[in-house]
Amino acid sequence: MSRLKLGVVGAGAWGRNHVRTVATLADAELAAVCDRDPKVRDRVARQYPMTHVTGEMADLLRRVDAVIVAAPATTHAQLALECIAAGKPCLVEKPFALSVQDAEAVARSAAERQVAVAAGHLLVFHPAVERLRALVRQGELGKLFYLYGLRVNLGQVRADENALWSFGPHDVSMALYLLDDQPTRVAAQGRSYLQPGVEDVVFLTMEFASGILAHVQLSWLDPHKERKLTVVGAKKMVVFDDMEPREKLRIYDKGVDRPPEYASYGESLAIREGDIFIPKIPNIEPLAAELGHFIRVARDGEAPRAGAADGVRVVRVLDAATRSLAAGGAPVNL
Repeated sequence: MSRLKLGVVGAGAWGRNHVRTVATLADAELAAVCDRDPKVRDRVARQYPMTHVTGEMADLLRRVDAVIVAAPATTHAQLALECIAAGKPCLVEKPFALSVQDAEAVARSAAERQVAVAAGHLLVFHPAVERLRALVRQGELGKLFYLYGLRVNLGQVRADENALWSFGPHDVSMALYLLDDQPTRVAAQGRSYLQPGVEDVVFLTMEFASGILAHVQLSWLDPHKERKLTVVGAKKMVVFDDMEPREKLRIYDKGVDRPPEYASYGESLAIREGDIFIPKIPNIEPLAAELGHFIRVARDGEAPRAGAADGVRVVRVLDAATRSLAAGGAPVNL
């Protein structure tokens, strides 16, 4: 079977990881890279002399079978529409778009032209998240109560998107993937400390019809680098810590039991302390897994794990959170 000719649009801070990963894939060829910055183009040309490097999107589209859109977030929707118009399957990095209207336009165009579009929801390809989703779906944790995430560091400060739109797609997509549900109400509070109008820290809360709460703290202005998610169920609790080199998932056999018979109110709830289980998680790079899947989507017609509809759903949550931010944290119904 011939190798898929992949093109990458945007080879900057994150796009360079796509370029690096595509170049190592057995089923794909890094056919072309497009970037507007001449310095970036020079770097890519030196590193990958067999790859066509260009500053023009139309030039790239003529040379590839499928496209990875990793350019600045403000260009995602327009570039995706150009890929669809050219009949090229595309993987659109997060955020899928910066407005619900743009996200829906991409999804609608993809459906009308029957061109595969994948949303760059990287963490749904993380082996630990796949294992956690299996635990949830199999009922291992019992009834889910709530989950909370922490995605903070002292890192790149962006001017074109705030911490919500920069970090939020990861945790929102992960919550929707794990719960297989969409929130009914969203609330968010945040503050802009470094740049006017660009929130450096955001506290996001999502409410689901099932009663489950999901809370996320997002910041690029923090002394620690943490990437953690805790899921609390009636039977067990799980912590996913992506900063751990090996033990990324810990399953706690802990909870609060209500005995069938009790003599007093104080005996009606009993704390249960059980074992901690650390499952072996395959050491697979999520980006390589995501791109391997995208190749199957583009070449073989496999259904995207995170498709255009998923991209739209996440953007709707982020849009509602943005409106809540502007209203001082007032909840917004979805």
